[in-house]
Amino acid sequence: MLHPGTTVPAPALTGAVPPLRAAATPSGRVTIVSASVGAGHDGAAAELARRLAADGFMVDRYDLMDLLPARLGRAVKESYQRMLFRAPWAYQRIYNSTERAGGSGPAARALLRAAEDRVLRALPPGTGALVSTYPGASRVLGNLRRDGRLTVPVLTYLTDFSVHPLWVADGVDVHLAVHAVPAAQARVAGARDVRVCGPVTDPRFRPGDAQERRRARARFGLPERAPLALLVAGSWGVGPVRQVALELRDCGAALPVVVCGRNEALAERLRADGIEHAYGWVDDMPGLMHASDVLVQNAGGLTSLEAFATGLPVAGYRCIPGHGLTNAAALDEAGVAAWIRDPADLKTVLCDLIDGPLGLRQREAGLALFAGPGAGPAAEIARVHRSGPGHDLPPSAPRRRRRGSRRLAAATAVAWAGAVGTGIAGTDDGPSLMHAIGHGLDLDDSAPGHAHAPGGHQ
Repeated sequence: MLHPGTTVPAPALTGAVPPLRAAATPSGRVTIVSASVGAGHDGAAAELARRLAADGFMVDRYDLMDLLPARLGRAVKESYQRMLFRAPWAYQRIYNSTERAGGSGPAARALLRAAEDRVLRALPPGTGALVSTYPGASRVLGNLRRDGRLTVPVLTYLTDFSVHPLWVADGVDVHLAVHAVPAAQARVAGARDVRVCGPVTDPRFRPGDAQERRRARARFGLPERAPLALLVAGSWGVGPVRQVALELRDCGAALPVVVCGRNEALAERLRADGIEHAYGWVDDMPGLMHASDVLVQNAGGLTSLEAFATGLPVAGYRCIPGHGLTNAAALDEAGVAAWIRDPADLKTVLCDLIDGPLGLRQREAGLALFAGPGAGPAAEIARVHRSGPGHDLPPSAPRRRRRGSRRLAAATAVAWAGAVGTGIAGTDDGPSLMHAIGHGLDLDDSAPGHAHAPGGHQ
């Protein structure tokens, strides 16, 4: 059995690939497929793995980026990261286009199809259920299940509050949602079995008392009594972080405390601007949340869920394109986070969240996510695993296998790479967008936020 935080290396991938058939008696083995893009997908996978292992399951984890053909995973991650930093307009365009189209474009479908054999070969014998925490992985596993090459149940854990159509893949048996709002969006996108089971976060994220708050502030060298706004921007420190930090300082509602993830250059720039409490990578995020009065975020991912678990009110402000904006809208609709659309409202809303009725309502709503019926997504995965497939999905029409799939994957990867980070894959005009990003901008490795081993909170 693997340590819950361990990802299995990609195996040698040669030879014919037989289907993965369900055992007569399901074994206690679950395989989770995520992606090391940002940290939210991997963070959810790690906690699901920990909880399933505690429940007695053997758990294997794979990174879809390691299983892409022609070793394209690194190119995918770096292209997506550069798009967010250098051409967010292109990401928004791709997001909108694929949302209207109901999913990915032909380039993305080609690349994901090319990954199917590699994923199937990687799955260990005895796997009784498969879980995806990443849209691209859901597409791959759903296709394999739909084609009859998997006869064990496949589940998708929807890590975000908003559900892009790419999250919903034909062939996936069960979609697990953190709240009724994303559940409804998944059903509209065509998901047939959607279950609301609440979020999953590391157990270190829990409400703290006044003593923990004092200790945390002392540990981070923060003022004892000043109201603090914790500003986060994912593991890459992406978005207009510097602008927001200065606006927080100047509005006077709270002192900004900024976490820049792997983007040490951004942290140094903020300190040069006079933002005293600017950090790079932070290992003790629960402590920093206990020390703070409000969280300001721009993506609405795992860090928001962790804040809800600690009882910290959350505001979305100057959100990044695509999933950042749709998550802000969904969180606002669910009543668990404020979405500040107008900079003129920044001080008023923050004051209300820190010491007003809005903050009290949001603390209650956020904590209520973890107190719903059932025991969370890991328990739901265990139930599906123990019940077996339940039914066989009708296989799709036979597909002609195209020769030279590695060459096809390499040719289409650039079009797909820029948006695969959150599963929003390339559109028909992806190649022209990526040409603009790759050739019309300065994309050297010293660019702020460039990271070869991303991780953290997103």
